[in-house]
Amino acid sequence: MQTDKNKLKQIGWREWIALPDIGISKIKAKIDTGARTSALHAFSIKTFKQNGKEKISFDIHPIQHNTKLIVTCIADVIDKRWVSDSGGHREERYVIQTPVKIGEELLPIEITLTERDTMLFRMLLGRSALRHRFIVNSARSFITNKKV
Repeated sequence: MQTDKNKLKQIGWREWIALPDIGISKIKAKIDTGARTSALHAFSIKTFKQNGKEKISFDIHPIQHNTKLIVTCIADVIDKRWVSDSGGHREERYVIQTPVKIGEELLPIEITLTERDTMLFRMLLGRSALRHRFIVNSARSFITNKKV
């Protein structure tokens, strides 16, 4: 697919985004073009069936260095995949699909759920979510807005 680069929106190497359908009004995301899929910090992960669909419940600390704020999220499970992290470690992760709000854009993306407590960012936004939509300016941060 050919994309007119002049029509792509610019984003910085980190951005404030929202995941409104799962109740996350703001979370700082690292834009990671080295990662194919997006990843979200999650703990207390539990799957269950509702009306014949596999669902997942998980908790998240959406704000860095704040473990008092906990948001409980519920989403449909769309897959379970083996993912390799940047250190080459393989982990089987649940995959959800939910809209992400980046600036004024609202677009559906796939997100894997994983424990990211020791990581600096609670969310990584991978290249699959960015392709044909955004150009990353690695010299800038928070281009789309200061906070969601």
